[in-house]
Amino acid sequence: MTAPTSSVITLHVNGEPHTLTVDHRTTLLDALRERLALTGTKKGCDQGQCGACTVLLDGRRAVACLQLAVAAEGRAITTIEGVADGERLHPVQQAFLKLDGYQCGYCTPGQICSALAVLDEHAAGWPSAATDDVRPEAGPPDLTDAEIRERMSGNLCRCGAYPTIVRAVARAADERSAQTHTQAQAPAGAVGA
Repeated sequence: MTAPTSSVITLHVNGEPHTLTVDHRTTLLDALRERLALTGTKKGCDQGQCGACTVLLDGRRAVACLQLAVAAEGRAITTIEGVADGERLHPVQQAFLKLDGYQCGYCTPGQICSALAVLDEHAAGWPSAATDDVRPEAGPPDLTDAEIRERMSGNLCRCGAYPTIVRAVARAADERSAQTHTQAQAPAGAVGA
């Protein structure tokens, strides 16, 4: 008896469930692009080295070209199409736009998804290879240019927009920090608190 080579799965993408039948060898990247028409996630090297296909799986970044679709079943998948809040861009998207954190734009969706994870990882106090003091009690390291470069190093940009990408991530981090500080300062029960 031959084992089945396809399965019916449900992918939870950008808050919406999508049920499809996929070959067990189908990558998440191909399922997103070819089956769900979510073409913002780009196919670059198809070997997990360029980061163009970066998405968020349960809030953590993953290269979709190396992730099998069947292994992503039941996990929360966020693609670039799910980053904005309706017509309102996410602060990371706004920073990339304001600071020209892109040139041709091909790698930008993966860069933005990776930047979102970088900000969360940093806020959680995760060290990087560039972090000087990795002791938990040291708290989150300063998000210096070197820290950002190291944390974003899995995403390549053939156009070489790295300086503006670093500035865009830093700007988004500053805005996030200011927003967190403002919320912490708001009196209990205040509007927006």
